[in-house]
Amino acid sequence: MRGFLASSIGVTCAAALALPLTPPAAATTAATVRTATVLPDATARQVPSAEAPGSTQSLALAPLPSPTHDRVRGPAAEQGLSRQDVRRFSLVGVIWDDPDVELHGRVQVRTRAAGTGTWTDWQDVETHNGDHAADPGTAERTSGRVRGATAPLWVGDSDGVEVRVRAEPPAPRVEDTARGPHTATDTAPLPSGLRLELVDPGAEPPTTPDAEPPTPDAALGAAGTRQALQALQAPQAPQAPQAPRDLAPTAEPVEAPAATDASAANAGLAPLGATEIPALTRQETEQELLTLRTPQLPEEQRVKPKIGPRPRIVTRRGWGANESLRERTFVYTKKVKAAFVHHTASGNGYRCAQASSVIRGIYRYHVRSMGWRDIGYNFLVDKCGNIYEGRAGGVAKPVLGAHTLGFNTNSAGIAVLGSFGSKKPSAAAVKAIARLTAWKLGLHGANPRGKTYLKSGGGNLYRKGKNVRLNVISGHRDGFATACPGWQLYRKLGSARSTAARYQGR
Repeated sequence: MRGFLASSIGVTCAAALALPLTPPAAATTAATVRTATVLPDATARQVPSAEAPGSTQSLALAPLPSPTHDRVRGPAAEQGLSRQDVRRFSLVGVIWDDPDVELHGRVQVRTRAAGTGTWTDWQDVETHNGDHAADPGTAERTSGRVRGATAPLWVGDSDGVEVRVRAEPPAPRVEDTARGPHTATDTAPLPSGLRLELVDPGAEPPTTPDAEPPTPDAALGAAGTRQALQALQAPQAPQAPQAPRDLAPTAEPVEAPAATDASAANAGLAPLGATEIPALTRQETEQELLTLRTPQLPEEQRVKPKIGPRPRIVTRRGWGANESLRERTFVYTKKVKAAFVHHTASGNGYRCAQASSVIRGIYRYHVRSMGWRDIGYNFLVDKCGNIYEGRAGGVAKPVLGAHTLGFNTNSAGIAVLGSFGSKKPSAAAVKAIARLTAWKLGLHGANPRGKTYLKSGGGNLYRKGKNVRLNVISGHRDGFATACPGWQLYRKLGSARSTAARYQGR
């Protein structure tokens, strides 16, 4: 069967250049607010045109000048750079050495549009991003490759950049001295190893389906693919991830076999190599539910299924995932008891036609810049309501993600592309959340309007090992003290729960 699967998809073999971070330049003095000009950085990570599409340029930040009377303990209170000689990029973020250190301060960037030469205004980058991560103590978290990072920001096609990172304003404190109480201030130090990541997501994927014609077995429909479903969709125990791949530039290309595996994980849902998983009717979805043999499916769900119609889902091949970037193995949890809704905090300045590019940029940022094994979310949704497959391993399977620190086990992460602190999400995006959760949670017999218990893996709200009662459809902030998914999206979750339950026939 594996031979059949491996021979049933044609993909282009491409190699990705993966470069390790170089030691950061030593911080020296404190800084006032201004922009510094930095000499070309010889350590910038770049992918030649002969390599896999897409690239990451990694540029070390430098301390900015400051008045001599400023006193700062630790790394400089402000760092930045100005570069007008960079290759084109569309997404930016800032990373640092220690993933357990928070950046207490403000990160701002402005970029120059390629072609027009017009500079944008300064834009804020979301600094609180460590809550989107693998659980503490897991193999993914302790790989030695994970770094602290801001959220990525989508800026569109650009060829120039300026960035400034400021530490928090001094926090007053009272010290006892020989002359009595004295109010003193310290500037919070910035994390060490600050670097600016400029991500080129690469070319758009093909716009027409390019799956190979179905084989005689596949042409038999559901009955003909039953063996493939049983082999690939059967319950699987959690797997330990393989050791991190060698990230040297000479690493062996793995795009073809990795792409085969990613597509085969969805066998029975769509032809191998398909760019999308088509929508099904309610009746077709109920029939499929019995075929998938979802682990721990309640008996009543088999007799009278409560599941929403399967929505259309763009596959990883559909949005152009370079499968050579991620780790090869898939890691599964036992089931999906809850869905956590997120926003990517990457800004709202994208068109729906650019959604695949945004996802490829986030994917590369998560893996190459932040050091994760794959994109962190299980699914992504754009402003037009399109749904995309996230972390590889099969959309119908309980794939372990890295989206809600402390609660990745037995859950799925759904991220809406955009920032929704003050901007309302589109009605199409909220409806897509409802459609997706009605189907995905229905595979495991979960009621979208119900409650469930998840055991905390450790975080800033719940201690490790605590059983926490949560909504089956929760916002990220329900499991971790964070602003995600933004207040405007969070307040729409009640509507999403009701709509999802209605789709399930409840």
